[in-house]
Amino acid sequence: MSVYDEEPELAGYEPHGERPLRSRRQLVVLRVIVIVGLVGLVLPGIVTTVSVSSSTAQASCAIWVRYSAPDAPGSQARFEIFGAGGVGWECYTVGAFGGDRHVASIGLIPGTPKIPTGGQDT
Repeated sequence: MSVYDEEPELAGYEPHGERPLRSRRQLVVLRVIVIVGLVGLVLPGIVTTVSVSSSTAQASCAIWVRYSAPDAPGSQARFEIFGAGGVGWECYTVGAFGGDRHVASIGLIPGTPKIPTGGQDT
């Protein structure tokens, strides 16, 4: 009884020896293809997230500036790591006399601001 009688799928198998199955060139090409594929899958999601976040932050900042500084000529939202509110979007007035003024911290994921009102919330 041989070793291959217990495993018939290995009958006729001859080990390839010391030589690797794939050449060094094939391994490099395969790695490049995998990296390009991963970048092609991940990069569009990152670009879309940044674009949507930026436009939402700009719109939210415009609302904040209209509320807190209605005489300001413009608004600008900036992503800051060491901003007033920590990591996230910060809202500034631009073009006003005396330079830019911090208006609000919008946060890491910007959304529609909850502007305080004079009346009671129901």
